[in-house]
Amino acid sequence: MENQKENILKRLYNWTISWADKPYGLWALAILSFAESSFFPIPPDVLLIPLVFGAPKKWIRIASICTIASILGGIFGWGIGKLAWDATQSFFFQYIPGFTPENFDYVSNLYKENAFLAIFGAALTPIPYKIFTIASGVCGVSISTLIIASLCGRGGRFFAVALIIYFIGPKAKLYIDKYFNLLATMFFVLLVLGFIAIKYCM
Repeated sequence: MENQKENILKRLYNWTISWADKPYGLWALAILSFAESSFFPIPPDVLLIPLVFGAPKKWIRIASICTIASILGGIFGWGIGKLAWDATQSFFFQYIPGFTPENFDYVSNLYKENAFLAIFGAALTPIPYKIFTIASGVCGVSISTLIIASLCGRGGRFFAVALIIYFIGPKAKLYIDKYFNLLATMFFVLLVLGFIAIKYCM
């Protein structure tokens, strides 16, 4: 069963990358970014990176499309959680990688502490963002909190990737593939530690 899921993910990954060389690559990026925020397993970075490589001078436009579509997808995920969770939860738990009852309960508990920081962290780092968008609807997180946190996190992530490619060029792919997720996670950890320090020093 696990091997079957891995094969499906690999085919989806290859199919996603194939859109980079097609005329409708930006449309594909927008659809992918939207879908990944609620149910699709492949992150938009996979298509964002080759599109920016192909048109580095359009990096702002490409990153903007990716960010806006991802936030709209997050709102859609929020709507699933708010309006249709009882009817759809079995689908997500069974078919979406990383979407387990344990992870969902963990995210729900995070919202009791700091919903904004939880969503921001998921939007910026490799943490499955879709779990957070849907859980935000289930847990009654305000739509404004979701949008602002997603704008900061998703925008920060996608614009950083595009900007690195714009300045460094093709060599950037090696560093992004190897280190970007780690650096983004470290940045988020340091940010959280900063909030904790401020809280206890005030």
